[in-house]
Amino acid sequence: MSRIDAERAAFRAAADREAYLRANSHLPGPRSNLELLAAAAEEADRDWARVWAERQPTDPTDVFLISVALVALGRLLVGEDESELPILRRRAGDGEWRIREAVAIGLQRLGDERPDRLAAIALVWAAGTPLETRAAVAAVAEPRLLHEGSLVDPAVAVLDAATQKVVSAGDRRANDIRVLRQALGYAWSVLVAADPGRVWPRFSEWAPSEDPDVRWIVAENLKKNRLRRLGLSP
Repeated sequence: MSRIDAERAAFRAAADREAYLRANSHLPGPRSNLELLAAAAEEADRDWARVWAERQPTDPTDVFLISVALVALGRLLVGEDESELPILRRRAGDGEWRIREAVAIGLQRLGDERPDRLAAIALVWAAGTPLETRAAVAAVAEPRLLHEGSLVDPAVAVLDAATQKVVSAGDRRANDIRVLRQALGYAWSVLVAADPGRVWPRFSEWAPSEDPDVRWIVAENLKKNRLRRLGLSP
């Protein structure tokens, strides 16, 4: 039995599921219990997820419950009912980074079964606010979703739009631009490693830029072992 399977069974058996999530969240702490997050999101029902996805946290364990709810909503998007998609988009701009990350994980959960729908959503969000763009970048820069290749071209378009958004930003020191730039500091390398033939030429077009933020993004990606193993250089 995998760790996620074990967490799922324990969560399912818990008499008080919210108390179980709080007690086993590993929060406050440096790393939340990601296995429990994934497991509980598979078990949570729509009504519970909808309520918690809209809550404002008052302590770190609230953040964990909200995160479970958001990932669960991503799972529920697999069906035809997308009524909760605006909640995910709204929380993509949350001030709490774990909540923002849960939105991206929720979109990835959708992408496991409907990569075409994830691609469409990511392209729309990439034209939104910097934090919505960041969620789109984080969602598509996931190796398991890029394996079959159908998401690669939309993902490149998302990262292109995101990089241009950094270049065009009026205030490069703004927190939302900084967060987006950090995501781009690894995301390009994930795409290149997934499909060097399609992605490397586009990434290389950014390399000669004299823009300081683009230079930082390019340099950070080139440092990643996933690219060093490919022996690529612009």
